[in-house]
Parts: sequence; C-alpha cells; structure tokens
Amino acid sequence: MPTPGKRWYHLILNTRGTWLPGDPRGFRARNHQIHSSGDYKHPPPTGEHAGLHDHSRKISSPAVTLSTSLRSAVGRALLGKIQAQTHPVIAICVGSNHAHILIELPDDRAKVKELVGTWKQAASHKISADQPGEIWARGCDPIPIRDQAHQTKTYHYILRHQREGAWVWSFRDG
Repeated sequence: MPTPGKRWYHLILNTRGTWLPGDPRGFRARNHQIHSSGDYKHPPPTGEHAGLHDHSRKISSPAVTLSTSLRSAVGRALLGKIQAQTHPVIAICVGSNHAHILIELPDDRAKVKELVGTWKQAASHKISADQPGEIWARGCDPIPIRDQAHQTKTYHYILRHQREGAWVWSFRDG
C-alpha cells in the first residue's frame, strides 16, 4: 500500500525522436486529439498513419539511442537523483531508447512530471561528454499502479528488459 498522499507509478521515459506521432507501433497525441487504433502490444493496421509518421520524422531531430556503455551511467544517475530525493523505488531499467521506473511518488501529476524532469536532467548531465545535446523526449505519462498484482506484474516486466540488453536495477540489488 502506498504512503498517504502518494501512489505507486510505472513511468516510461522515451529518448528523443524514438516514438513519434504516427508510429507504426501505435501512438496517442497530446490530449488524445489523434490516436491510432492499436498499441505496441496490438499494433494498428500497417500504414494507418504512415503520412503523419513520415512528416514527424522529417521535422524531428534524429533519434537518440543510448549505447550499451551509457545505459548503466544513465540508470545510476536516475537512481542517484531519485534516492537523493528519498522516493521509494522498486525497479529501474534503461534500454537503447527508453527507461522504465516503478516508484512511489506524490499523487499529483504536475509534481510527478516536475520530479521526472530533474531526473532526466541529472542523467543528461552525467553522459553529456559522451552524448551531447538533448537526450529525452518531452514529458512522460505516469501510469498509476492499480493494486498489488499490477505492481508485481510491472516489476517483472521491468526486470525482463535485461534480456534485451537493458541495464536493470531492483530494490533487491541494494
């Protein structure tokens, strides 16, 4: 159970230019003005928003991919900033183009987004010599954890990213 005034969240932080409007894996525009008929688990029909995706790629900066050697530095920087702010965190993973975090935070979306911004900044500064420029996509969409079963499922989902080459940390690691 979360601490009063807080709740558990699954956060997904994407790197810049890696999940654009019109993406074939599915997408939702800000405020759901446009969204595909599918999602990454059940992709939309091929080419559903191909024109939008082509346009998005043309106007976006190049996609940022984190090399295997930088994932650990990014993960440790995220973890360090989170722990310095004394937020309970259960698991983190950092892959080539996104990170997942299972964490307890205030039950206030604006405050969550503000905190996430400080973590992204810390991670960006940590690797700026090796990966200059903007690293992270704007914002994040905090997914509230509904219950213990959802929390457990999310925890195992995050840990499974290690199979794909992600850097992974869990509360069991210390």
